[in-house]
Amino acid sequence: MIARRSIVRTMRQPGVFIPPLSFPLMLMAVNSNGLRAATHLPGFPTHSFLAFFLPFSFLQGALFASGIAGTDLARDIDTGFLNRLALTPVRGSALLLGQIGGALGLGAIQACLYLGVGLAAGVHIDAGVPGAVLILVLAILIAIGFGTLGLWIALRTGSGEGVQSQFPLLFFVLFISSMNLPRNLIEVRWFRDLATLNPVSYLIEALRSLVIVGWDVQALLLGFGFAFGLIALSMTLAVSQLKVRMTRT
Repeated sequence: MIARRSIVRTMRQPGVFIPPLSFPLMLMAVNSNGLRAATHLPGFPTHSFLAFFLPFSFLQGALFASGIAGTDLARDIDTGFLNRLALTPVRGSALLLGQIGGALGLGAIQACLYLGVGLAAGVHIDAGVPGAVLILVLAILIAIGFGTLGLWIALRTGSGEGVQSQFPLLFFVLFISSMNLPRNLIEVRWFRDLATLNPVSYLIEALRSLVIVGWDVQALLLGFGFAFGLIALSMTLAVSQLKVRMTRT
């Protein structure tokens, strides 16, 4: 019931779901045309920069999911609705999972839209139909992870403004990754080192491997491992912060 409420609330706000659906597509169109010269670099893994850049759209959509989930929870904190939910027998983890229902539903729509646009634009999925399905599964897991991270930020700050203030920082983390170039082709050493340490790089590379490589077991294990790790860490932090907030109130 909490998840259904979250989904309905998200779908009733065009200002919430239209930007996450449109902005990544616009960035995809701009970058795939403006940076296509990168495909001429020796060692670049594909001749289509759109195919290379497509996986980043899923990460960007997941970032919007964190903002949606966090802002909605912050609103529930502000109105006192979270306090009323806490009085019910529902477990804290179930309460939080229900709260990301809207972000999860939107994340699934986003993943299908981005993949459909990419295929319509001529992107070929080297891993075939099973690979396309796996892309959607991993994209949804990433959306859950970022959405749960948004819940922790909301519980930590207690305000929608606090959640929104973290968006530039999270967006910066996305850019300090292998989104525009493979890590082995990044010549600036400090940037390459940061991209190597950044878990986002491995999430992008797992999705990218299905598009331009095929079945790269190492990339997939790293990608799914970091996705589940993000979910576990974010949920642990959110549940712990929920207990702290309920103690205060």
